[in-house]
Amino acid sequence: MIIDAHTHYLNAGGITSVEPANFDPQPGHLYSVGIHPWHTQDVSNDTLQLLEQYARHPQVVAIGETGMDTLRGAPLDRQTELFEHHLQLAGRLGKPVVIHCVRTSQQVLAACRRLGVTVPRAIHGMRSNERVARPLIDAGFYLSFGPLFNPATVLATPRDRLLIETDDSGQSIAQVAAAIAPTLGLTAPSLQALATANLHHFLNCSS
Repeated sequence: MIIDAHTHYLNAGGITSVEPANFDPQPGHLYSVGIHPWHTQDVSNDTLQLLEQYARHPQVVAIGETGMDTLRGAPLDRQTELFEHHLQLAGRLGKPVVIHCVRTSQQVLAACRRLGVTVPRAIHGMRSNERVARPLIDAGFYLSFGPLFNPATVLATPRDRLLIETDDSGQSIAQVAAAIAPTLGLTAPSLQALATANLHHFLNCSS
């Protein structure tokens, strides 16, 4: 049973996010593969070829994390170019996209509209307020919450598009669930069951 929508630790038991150069699939584990926005300064054609190759691996269930960040990484036009490359790849393969979005929600939305993206998209590590979240919710995005979250945004998220994650926190997914569940008036096990069902749908729905 997979609950953790996004982690950087293999032993967390969730969807492990790795860069193409670090992809080393281990039996029984699921992965997302992508170029993190922080690492967009010097992306070579070889790296893009590795991304294309590994994205097709049967243990890779999502593309990412990818996205845009105004605080780190290459200039925003280059980040946009690479983000759109990931979106197009996800569309060709029918795999969902895990998105890193820091102060760039409007740019993320614009890129998805521009390319006519139909695969599921999740904003990972969602911490923003409801004002930022609302256009993403209206556009059909999933929102994935970790140890740091805005309770109002959690409440505003449709129950069928709410995911939970550990990211790089070192916390367990049970701890994350226990922290978020009271906001929704749920027990931690009930939230884990809800998030598991949503993650299954995210990974198996192409529109």
